[in-house]
Amino acid sequence: MKVIDVHTHGTDGFDTGSSDHRQILSMADIQGLLGVSEIIPTIYPATIKVMRRNMAAVKEAMEKQKGSDASHVAHHASRIAGMHLEGPFLNPIRCGALNVDAFIEPEEDYLMELIEGFEDIVKIITIAPEMQGAERIIRKTADMGIIPSMGHSDATYSEAERGFNAGARGITHIFNAMRSFHHREPGIAGFGLLNREVYIEVIADPWHLHRATIDLIFKIKNPSRIIVVSDSVQESKISLDAQAITNSTGLLMGGSIAITAAVSRLVEAGLDRDLAMNCITKNPERYLVSCV
Repeated sequence: MKVIDVHTHGTDGFDTGSSDHRQILSMADIQGLLGVSEIIPTIYPATIKVMRRNMAAVKEAMEKQKGSDASHVAHHASRIAGMHLEGPFLNPIRCGALNVDAFIEPEEDYLMELIEGFEDIVKIITIAPEMQGAERIIRKTADMGIIPSMGHSDATYSEAERGFNAGARGITHIFNAMRSFHHREPGIAGFGLLNREVYIEVIADPWHLHRATIDLIFKIKNPSRIIVVSDSVQESKISLDAQAITNSTGLLMGGSIAITAAVSRLVEAGLDRDLAMNCITKNPERYLVSCV
């Protein structure tokens, strides 16, 4: 049974914000030691030139794992199964810890310039569905077999619904970096909870979501559409005791525990073990073929 993390930027000093493929291989090595079978390295928004340089590093790491010279790759390492682009078509008012200066308008020319030569290994693109032109980009990526995920978004419920109807199949780290739930406007988070088909990423470390919020998710959401992710970053020490990763203003910058540890935490809190394990095995595996 494969254990899959579809959203990880880095860990233990290694990071996708690099042109060095060895950074990606080191991420895979550490994740593998923690029981993760596959990872989808996640690229930060930056200029298209910089993102493509980072994407090239992931592609080279994938080739190293598959190639005839793969003998130097640790046998326990996670398989690098593609990449997730978190941006750059995001809403500046919901930037979270990402570089807001890197966000650009959703335009097809920008999309094609970004992914040219990487079409076969880009698995997910996070897009804010309310941005002008976003629905067209969502349709285009879905038609190409790439999963559009909605996130870093100020979308209302109806805007998120339109994004889903255009082809979006996921919501990136629900409740984080998005419009808050309100009783008169449940927003994108409310849509994610109530729609039975859309997948939602859940960062199940001790800081991103209150324990009661996690309980709410598992009581309301279709359990086959919940995916636990690490959203780990270079500063994370997921092989050690978890610590909140924040910037100088106290803003959370990323997740702090591996998905295997997150599931253990959920089970210790009373969640059914099989249900929890599905969130890092069957559910992400199904998600990754949802646009094929």
